[in-house]
Amino acid sequence: MAALLSAVLAHSPGMTMRIGGLGRGLLAISSVAIAAFSLSYAHLEWQSLPAWLPWREAWVYGWAVILLGASAGLCFPRLALPGVLTIGVYHFVAAAIAVPLIVAEPLSIGAWYPFCEPATALAAAWLLYSVLRLESPEPETPLVGAGTVQAAKVLFALTCIFYGLSHFVYADYTASLVPAWLPGRLAFAYLTGIGHVAAGVAIIVGILPGVAAILEAIMMSLFGLLVWVPSFFMQPRPAWAVPPEKQWSELVATLSLAASAWIIAICLRKIRRDPTNRR
Repeated sequence: MAALLSAVLAHSPGMTMRIGGLGRGLLAISSVAIAAFSLSYAHLEWQSLPAWLPWREAWVYGWAVILLGASAGLCFPRLALPGVLTIGVYHFVAAAIAVPLIVAEPLSIGAWYPFCEPATALAAAWLLYSVLRLESPEPETPLVGAGTVQAAKVLFALTCIFYGLSHFVYADYTASLVPAWLPGRLAFAYLTGIGHVAAGVAIIVGILPGVAAILEAIMMSLFGLLVWVPSFFMQPRPAWAVPPEKQWSELVATLSLAASAWIIAICLRKIRRDPTNRR
């Protein structure tokens, strides 16, 4: 797969650089947002850090500074690979820290969110790293190959399915987030839930996965633009947008998810012509 994918990319260097640069830019923006929020409120994905950990806030601030440095590295082609890898490690650690919550309450949707949100970003960083690594003259690593690329796609797809199922479990709450000017708010909650699940299934089974990823990215982007951005201008602010810390947390999380979905869509576009990419 790697050799054929490299050949495909070699025939379209202009497109490769444009799309690769867009993916790096999206990852940098979302990572800077996470770092800025972490520095302001001392948690986001790190809210699951065990209470017994000494210097808890120092860990949060330290990783935020590392994220900022990695994001800056994405602006330079030679530093892009270590930058993406560092951001991927950050999200891996954030997801791993949330595992004890799932073990304690495996049937709780709320326990899965702290894992799935960084897992979505991890999948995007993982796939972007794999594609960028194939463009570089450096030898392959175990992180780059048919199996690992497929694993990143499946991980992203499974988190999409989770988000869809959460819309059904918390249908009333999801409906309350739908703008009041839209009719049938509960129907929108169910419809978007179906959309998340359908996108995840399509990516896993290989039915127009690129289109599914684009539609997922559009849906996540619209959620941020229609729900969380307007909430900052509402007077009085709705109960689900209080306190401001929660508003910023949800906005940053939505930005991260939307950017991750766009990165996945971009990377899938680059590998869609690989004839050995069987699903």
